[in-house]
Amino acid sequence: MVYVMDYSHAPKRDLLCIDVKSFFASVECVERGLNPLETHLVVMSNADRAGGLVLAASPKMKKEFGIRTGSRRFELPNDSRIIIAPPRMKYYLKMNAAIQEIFLRFVPDEYYMAYSIDESFLDVTGSHALFGTTTEIARTIQETIYKELGLFVTVGIGDNMLLAKLAMDNEAKKKIQGLAEWRYSDVQEKLWKISKITDFWGIGNKMAKRLQRLGIFSVYDLSQAPDTLLKKELGVIGLELKQHTHGLDYSRINEQYVPAEKSYGKSQILERDYHNAAEVIIVIQETAEEIAMRLRTAGVDTSTVTLFVGYSKYSILRGFRHQMKIQPTNASYVIKQTLLQIFLEVLCKRACAFNCSNLWYYYSKKRITAELV
Repeated sequence: MVYVMDYSHAPKRDLLCIDVKSFFASVECVERGLNPLETHLVVMSNADRAGGLVLAASPKMKKEFGIRTGSRRFELPNDSRIIIAPPRMKYYLKMNAAIQEIFLRFVPDEYYMAYSIDESFLDVTGSHALFGTTTEIARTIQETIYKELGLFVTVGIGDNMLLAKLAMDNEAKKKIQGLAEWRYSDVQEKLWKISKITDFWGIGNKMAKRLQRLGIFSVYDLSQAPDTLLKKELGVIGLELKQHTHGLDYSRINEQYVPAEKSYGKSQILERDYHNAAEVIIVIQETAEEIAMRLRTAGVDTSTVTLFVGYSKYSILRGFRHQMKIQPTNASYVIKQTLLQIFLEVLCKRACAFNCSNLWYYYSKKRITAELV
C-alpha cells in the first residue's frame, strides 16, 4: 500500500524559484553583445596558467565540451570559438542588483528572498490582482529580465519553496521555455520520479550513502520508509527528509526563515598544486576565519571541527578527513588552532610512515575543505 500525505492542512501559496542561466558567463556574453545561449564562453581566473579555474561556463560550453565550474584551463579544447573572460565580481553584483530591482516590482521586500547570487525566491500570492496568474507573473518576469538585461532565467512554480525549487532544478532547466510547475497534486508523478536521489534538494552524496545502507535508493523509497527506522538511524533530519519527499515545507519568506544548518562549511579548490606546508597553513587559517565569522553572524557555536585535504591527481597518497571534538565556541583563534593541529598531526604521522622529513616531496595539495558541526 502506498503511503500518501494528507495535504488538507498543508500551507499552499504561490512561490517562484528563479535562476539566471549560467549567470557570470551570461553576463559576459551580454556585455559583448552575444547571445548567452549560443556563445562558447567561460569565465576563468588565472587563464594564463594551465591550472586556471573555470568559475562559470555558458550553456554551449557545458553541452558541447563538458566544461563546467571547476574545470581547468588545460581541459579546454583548442577551439577558436571559445571566449575566455576574466572574472568581474563587482560587475556581477551590479547586474544582480538590477535583477533584484525587477523582482521587487512584482513583490514587496518581505516576499523576496535571495538564495544565492543567481537564485531567488518570490512569494507572489498577493500579486495576482496586479499582475495576473502565477504563470503569467513568471512569464512576465522572464520577458522583463530578457528585454532589459538580455539574460535568460528559469522559473519553478510551487505551493511552497521546496516544490518551487524542485520544479526549477528538475524540470524548468530542461525545458525550452524554462518554466515548470509542481503542486501537491504532482508529488507522485513528478517528485517521486526524480531519477537520482542526489537530485533532491538537501540530499548530497554523504546522505545518499547513509540512506543506501538502510535500503533506500530513490526518492520514492524514502517517502515510504518507516518513521521509526528514519528516526533511529538519522534522527530528526530523517523525518524531515521524509516530509520533504511528500512535498511538505512549512517555511515562509515573510517570516525571514533561514534553514537550520547542521554544519557550516567552506570548500576551496586551489589554483595549483601546493608543495609547501606553510602555504597550505595560510589557506587553512583563511578558511577558519571565514567559517568562524559565519558562526558568529548566526549566533551559534561549534563542538566539532573537521578538516578534509585532497591531493593532486599526480600524488601517490590519498586525501584525508579528520575531525576533533572541542568545547563549544565560535572564536576564530580556537578554530584556527584546532584545524592546524589536525593538519600538522596528520602531516607528522605520514612523514614518519615514509621515514621522510619532508612529506611534501611525495605529494601536492589540491583541495581544502573545513566543516564545523
